Amino acid sequence: MPRYHLTTFGCQMNAHDSERMRGLLGSLGYQEAPSRDDADLILFNTCTIRGSADERFMGNLGEARRIKRERPDVVVAVGGCWAQSQKEAVFTDFPFVDIAFGPGEVNRLGELLARERIQAVGAFTFDGRFSGDLPSLRERRHQAWVQISVGCNCVCSYCIVPAVRGRESSRPPQLILDEVRRQAEDGVVEVTLLGQNVNSYGRDLRGDDRTGFADLLSAVASVPGIQRVRYTSPHPKDIRADVIAVHRDVPEVCEHIHLPAQSGSTRVLKAMRRTYDRPRYLDLVARIRDAVPDMALTTDLIVGFPGETDEDFQDTLSLVREVGYDGAYTFVYSPRPGTEAGERMGDDVPAEVKSQRISALIDEVQNTARGRLARHVGQVQGVLVEGPSRTDPSRMSGRTRHNVTVNFAGPADEGALVGVTITGSTSTTLSGEVARVAQPAGAA
Repeated sequence: MPRYHLTTFGCQMNAHDSERMRGLLGSLGYQEAPSRDDADLILFNTCTIRGSADERFMGNLGEARRIKRERPDVVVAVGGCWAQSQKEAVFTDFPFVDIAFGPGEVNRLGELLARERIQAVGAFTFDGRFSGDLPSLRERRHQAWVQISVGCNCVCSYCIVPAVRGRESSRPPQLILDEVRRQAEDGVVEVTLLGQNVNSYGRDLRGDDRTGFADLLSAVASVPGIQRVRYTSPHPKDIRADVIAVHRDVPEVCEHIHLPAQSGSTRVLKAMRRTYDRPRYLDLVARIRDAVPDMALTTDLIVGFPGETDEDFQDTLSLVREVGYDGAYTFVYSPRPGTEAGERMGDDVPAEVKSQRISALIDEVQNTARGRLARHVGQVQGVLVEGPSRTDPSRMSGRTRHNVTVNFAGPADEGALVGVTITGSTSTTLSGEVARVAQPAGAA
């Protein structure tokens, strides 16, 4: 049987697409190989949102070039956002690449493999198909990604997503619910709804399919067997009162929202075209925590955006303190070709200033998160077990409803919901001991 090796870069949407690639390849008779040297098909699912993602991918692509030179019959395939962004040059700049396809063409992977080599012209099209319609090979039996939309209609000046994933398109709700039901029957207890702007779901649907995001959350939560519902990533401008009410009223919907701020400076937010300012963002945070006081909030933050001053950066630090984030993904700005910021704004913040700012921001996030997570010490938290801890295989690991990793001692099976007495905390994780087994839906 032919064998493949798949490497994934980037966000949860890419992780979901990779699960679909594995499922599709399995249906075509492929088996997964432990290394690229053992594979007949070397496949990359790429990200190009930030320059660091490109650099990591290029290092891996170099190894594929070496293998292709040693074994010319190996097929090298590149999918995802980088492939879409390089559609004019991928085959000329990297002639050892046999197949390239954008994120809107995951469903065509079988066809492209059958053709073995394609031409760059006409290879990149958004045909309206969802990778969620393909078979899936999940990383964990009890957890699943569920794609509810593709593309994005926002015009953030630093972001290349609309160019590589296309305009926003919502998947019909009945197809989503049918998929969740099948997953629940297969043992899934936690689903994460995925979209580039997940909470604007449904605005392009018509007729009987017309469904808003809050209604979809409630419908997914009502599927028998589903005990936890998450979603990512929302846009602050689209978090409405009905979504906040679902978090308050529907027990299966977890107490965690990833709420990307990007900056704490109103001036920088305007240059980023984020469509909200600092006061509006803070008002949203207040409304969320008024409804769900123990809501965990995480975020994305960028330092060194063109024109960012020391005062702007101080506004970002103070936002971290004022919101009280449970965690944050922090990034140094890197200009992306094809974006407004990359093409027109330059990159005027010196590298050494960016380095100083990212270090200060990480310290502030860690200090704040450490204080936030310490509130759980002494509590019994429901933990969905994911398997042995990566740092200590003698202990188990899982996540709370707040999406915090817990490493704990005591007997527990993967996929079980257990109560864990929290005995310690850091800025990113909790530790504890099994207190009880917890199974009722929504109770853990």
